[in-house]
Amino acid sequence: MIDLYTWTTPNGRKISILLEELGLPYTVHPIDIGKGEQFKPEFLAISPNNRIPAIVDRDTGFHLMESGAIMLYLAEKAGRLLPTDLEPRYRVIEWLMWQMGGPGPMFGQVHHFVKYNPGKAPYAEERYLKEAHRLYAVLDRRLADHEFVADAYSIADVAIWPWVSRYEWQTVDLHRYVNVLRWYRAIAGRPAIQKGYHVPKKVQEIPSP
Repeated sequence: MIDLYTWTTPNGRKISILLEELGLPYTVHPIDIGKGEQFKPEFLAISPNNRIPAIVDRDTGFHLMESGAIMLYLAEKAGRLLPTDLEPRYRVIEWLMWQMGGPGPMFGQVHHFVKYNPGKAPYAEERYLKEAHRLYAVLDRRLADHEFVADAYSIADVAIWPWVSRYEWQTVDLHRYVNVLRWYRAIAGRPAIQKGYHVPKKVQEIPSP
């Protein structure tokens, strides 16, 4: 049993979707970041960086923060969505790291400046929107000749998809990126996505471009 501490953000959804894909039993503990619950001492004992998501593995008592590390741990535990052979394994890790270093922080900056604070920092809006489109173009080129980012469906796809699902927040028209659009729709139809997206609560329907 996994205790999942999460909220309705792309990083949080990465883990709930992955748990559904892997079929691992889990209990959800909502951490309302709008109310500052991530700063409570009991949560900081699990996640010293005061960020969701975090997990506790009841089988071992092991706790872990940072979504990328959690994804690697859960995939290893279940023996799925992370290849064991060297090259395909590191191809998955390569694209997982791409999400963590690119779409995660860069799209997050777009949300901050463009969605929540429009007009306050024109330079920042231009900079991060330009970078967001560059990253969409990178993903689109990759998916032009790959069904999924690392060939077979993997934790890399699970990591990237929730960030792309906020394309409206990024003022991105997915029809400009036809390969991303195809990939996005294919993944959006998976049962694990349909369920894991709405953890810890339903905010809206899954965006459908």
